[in-house]
Amino acid sequence: MLSSKLQTGPDMYWLKQWDTSGTAGSESMVALEENNIRAVSCDYACAEIRSAHMADTVREMRSRVLLGEFGIRNVHSTDFPGNYPGYEDSWDLRKFQQRFRVDVVRMEDDALEFDMVGIDAALANAFRRILLAEVPTMAVEKVYVYKNTSIIQDEILAHRLGLIPIRADPRLFEYRSSGDAEGTDIDTLQFELSVRCSRNLRASKDSSDPNELYRDHRVYTSHMKWLPQGNQADLFPETDPPRPVHPDILIAQLRPGQEIHVVMHCVKGIGKDHAKFSPVATASYRLLPEISLLRPVEGELADRLQRCFSPGVIAVDTVKGKRTARVENARRDTGSREIFRNDDLKNLVKMGRVRDHFIFSVESTGILAPDTLLTEAIKVLMGKCRRFLDELDSASLN
Repeated sequence: MLSSKLQTGPDMYWLKQWDTSGTAGSESMVALEENNIRAVSCDYACAEIRSAHMADTVREMRSRVLLGEFGIRNVHSTDFPGNYPGYEDSWDLRKFQQRFRVDVVRMEDDALEFDMVGIDAALANAFRRILLAEVPTMAVEKVYVYKNTSIIQDEILAHRLGLIPIRADPRLFEYRSSGDAEGTDIDTLQFELSVRCSRNLRASKDSSDPNELYRDHRVYTSHMKWLPQGNQADLFPETDPPRPVHPDILIAQLRPGQEIHVVMHCVKGIGKDHAKFSPVATASYRLLPEISLLRPVEGELADRLQRCFSPGVIAVDTVKGKRTARVENARRDTGSREIFRNDDLKNLVKMGRVRDHFIFSVESTGILAPDTLLTEAIKVLMGKCRRFLDELDSASLN
């Protein structure tokens, strides 16, 4: 007498037998139940595989932007509360503090490259916009033309002077009030430009070089002289007075008898009001590239794969007598997607971007150091947050 029973648990299935009689009928019953067990086990394993694949897909959607042949996927942020079952995406200060970091990659006199990790694109873009338009600087606002006999019209001359970056710490000044036409020593810097062109009497009669024939025929920013007002002479040291950032910016060209005499008033402002107040020449960010080889790439394919990317992204090494490609530094990739032009290479590589890893590039105009600009941008953002919280408090009271 054969008695069999199917028992199931969370992770396994098994068959119990108590007696066998050796008959064909009992053997067929055992075989039938074994087939059923295999089918159930296969379904269970397939479900596990599908579940793991779904988890990987969700994880990729949340953390990576994928570059394909015909488009870019996972562009929008989807990790908001309640969007994915099993994920707690509500904002938490402790988690943010653990994940957020700033890594300085390169810092020069007027350039800064750093990584900002663990933030959303909205916050990264807020830093970029503040750097461009809301960090204050000093720039020429009013130009009093006393004499201008050059070929440059007064309006064009004033515009050129306004775009000259002025090296003066804006944190030492106040914003000028709208009704104050002249300004004071706490909100205004004054510069004078007075240049007259004349002939060089010692020049050779056969010379045709303007640099030899004329004196002061080129007007540079080095001709701009600071006029201290009030106690400004005590505020700025003699070794570092207010001055144009670059002394060799060409303002105008003169010929004998022509003269420029103007006085300039510099005030504090932000790039949102006029581009001349913007403290940066450029402020941009990009996501950290991520490149994966889906299978080994060897021989002639490895060399072609290397040429599809920017220098330094793909390296080709000799391994066991074969030239084999590997990813050396994905950070240098510019996202050209040249790989997708090659049918035999495009399926060998997976290209993406890390969603919360931003590479910032900041180039200062020279008014303030780039690291100082970043600090000031953070202060501006903090001020915005305080004002928003104050508005919420006042609204709740009302």
